[in-house]
Amino acid sequence: MAIFDLTRVRAVVFDTDGVVTDTARVHAAAWKHVFDAFLRGRSAPFDVRADYLAFVDGRPRLDGVRTFLASRGISIPEGGPQDEPGAETVHGLGLAKDALFVEAIAHHGVAPFPSTVVLLHELRQRGCRTGVVSAARHCRAVVSSAGLLHLFDVVVGGEDAAELGLPGTPDPALFLEAARRLELAPGVVAVVEDAVPGVEAARKGGFGLVVGVDRSGSGVPGDGPRAAAGTGARAMRAAGADVVVADLADVDVSGRVPVGRP
Repeated sequence: MAIFDLTRVRAVVFDTDGVVTDTARVHAAAWKHVFDAFLRGRSAPFDVRADYLAFVDGRPRLDGVRTFLASRGISIPEGGPQDEPGAETVHGLGLAKDALFVEAIAHHGVAPFPSTVVLLHELRQRGCRTGVVSAARHCRAVVSSAGLLHLFDVVVGGEDAAELGLPGTPDPALFLEAARRLELAPGVVAVVEDAVPGVEAARKGGFGLVVGVDRSGSGVPGDGPRAAAGTGARAMRAAGADVVVADLADVDVSGRVPVGRP
């Protein structure tokens, strides 16, 4: 049982997709649709498990396009924000993916993981502050759609990353920005992540506790793009996780943040 000792941990920062909301597979499906159309006749289809986690997850959208195509030895023009969605440019493919993702959440909504909601309520009842981060530009909209915005003190999404020039994981910049907004040193902040690059980022950032969530063998809905070789507990521990759980129902909380302490 993983334990958040709130006499030592003052805040917990959560990754969004796959930790707070069941949206990782929505992102992966949108990427597959876009990349498969582009790759037809050029390369093998996009793998929603291995390719999503290795080259796209946790990265700003355009970086995901560049990194994945580079893995296939493909280079395309950068283009610009004015490109048509689906144009054979970095921006065009990124815009097409964004449109598909927005359409999917508009039609189907966003489901939070129940165990995460329970944990958020318990943490806040014990005086612990909370934050949520994502390299995706629709972080705030996703969290709001799930009905959880009121449970977070800070939100750092892809729109913030773009404005501030913050790189995605495995760079710790997003997590460090959340800690900065919480006005806390990373050493008294815990991070909860479900992807190896995110775990690596939290460890690089000097966070006091790094909890990995490995849904690959848990049977938890939404584990599709996570169920890939190399994304399990062993890989997360190698990347720096202090503990790895199958679901946040396996996390216990002890103590409370002392009154008057930040």
